[in-house]
Amino acid sequence: MTKKERYAQVINYFLETTPIAETELVYDNPFQLLVAVILSAQCTDKRVNLTTPNIFKEYPSPQKMSKASFDDLFPLIKSISYPNNKTKHLIGMSNMLLDKFGGEVPMTVDELVQLPGVGRKTANVITSVIDEQPNMAVDTHVFRVSHRLGLVSTKATTPLAVEKELIKHIPPTQVHRAHHWLILHGRYTCLARSPKCTECGLKEWCKGYGKF
Repeated sequence: MTKKERYAQVINYFLETTPIAETELVYDNPFQLLVAVILSAQCTDKRVNLTTPNIFKEYPSPQKMSKASFDDLFPLIKSISYPNNKTKHLIGMSNMLLDKFGGEVPMTVDELVQLPGVGRKTANVITSVIDEQPNMAVDTHVFRVSHRLGLVSTKATTPLAVEKELIKHIPPTQVHRAHHWLILHGRYTCLARSPKCTECGLKEWCKGYGKF
């Protein structure tokens, strides 16, 4: 099977089984999504969703959050991983949104990565979810699943290398959706330690099938 054929089979499978694929983070606007994605680093979406309602209630906008002190915001974030850094990042991010971007969340990766707490993965999430830009955020699930399925080569040993290879083969109109396909498949089926291979609909085209 060629790589082109493998991609076609995988994409067709997801189009048929999961035509609607979205982030599991709960948000109402771009600012809330940005806050949630910053908090989600090294943390589960479930935990973030339990935490953000109180944050959004107290700090619904960058204007409000920029005025928060560390001691104000930290208690609302302390159940999240790395709360010290994330508290500082959220306050710094809100201030930069006001100072540099007129209080609006920018919609380019180059602009977003200037914000405290925002790396390439976070910027790709924001632009693909909000604006459906063809940007692929590579987290641990995307990295694992894309290798197991054989969508990327064994030489793709960094998130950026995986991102570039996926972008090269996935149609631009499907990239924003494919990001969620791979994440959700990794989260619920292609688990890190005990993948559910017997119930996986992709095993026919998976290079890793039979190895676990």
